[in-house]
Amino acid sequence: MNNEEIEGVITVTKIAKGKGPFYNIQLSEGEGLRVSEDILVRYRLLKGQEISQQIIDEIRQSGGYDYGLQMAMNYLSYQLRTEKEIRTYLKDKEIEREDRDKIVAKLKELTLIDDLIYAESYVRTQVRISDKGPQTITQQLRQKGVKADEIEQALSLYPKDSQVEIALRTAEKALKKIHGKSQRETVQKVRQTLMQKGFSSEVITGAMESIEFEKDEDEEYAILVQQGDKLWRRHARLNASKRNQKIKQSLYQKGYSFDDIQRYLDEKEESDD
Repeated sequence: MNNEEIEGVITVTKIAKGKGPFYNIQLSEGEGLRVSEDILVRYRLLKGQEISQQIIDEIRQSGGYDYGLQMAMNYLSYQLRTEKEIRTYLKDKEIEREDRDKIVAKLKELTLIDDLIYAESYVRTQVRISDKGPQTITQQLRQKGVKADEIEQALSLYPKDSQVEIALRTAEKALKKIHGKSQRETVQKVRQTLMQKGFSSEVITGAMESIEFEKDEDEEYAILVQQGDKLWRRHARLNASKRNQKIKQSLYQKGYSFDDIQRYLDEKEESDD
């Protein structure tokens, strides 16, 4: 063996178990490699073994794929993921684009990635445990990279009667939290809550029809008086005309009738005289 061949020899000086399913390989030239057990067996790597630069280059080239695949499978072991989530995860782990493509293809081949299955599972879970309407679920699935046709297919698991049932339950829960409001404002707030949850106008109407918004005229007028008195104090420095106009506008926006508002103002002015 000549001097050039001896100088080109690289020796494995140390093999140690690394984190997870990986091994750390230390080479005589000072370089370190992180490899999977599969690569360790494939290249029959042992301490003291002499390997060429060509083999090292091959190991390094396949190392990113093996490492990324193992990381992705570990990431999937906790719960289902979409293709976009896997790609983002691998990118964050600094896996090269070419390796990311290969890994995703392999995971699809193993049926470990399937966005339709993910979407169907997601919809079933949301219907069971949440108060979200289909519009919110659609938006969340889009953010996870699920295609429109797959979302539409998955939402078939959330039929209209289930939407109305969940919307009704959500509306009743919201209603219990609303106090000191006019009937009209109460209805508006409940409807707004259902819209924010992602239910359609048709479903909201169906749910609202099943709720009895009882109106106690004496109680509603008492609430009007409380709110009117606050406004009266707030606008006390204005002249009577401007003050009354401000109060009328505010109370009407809160859902009170013109007759009750005028009644309040008349009573208030009489009591102040």
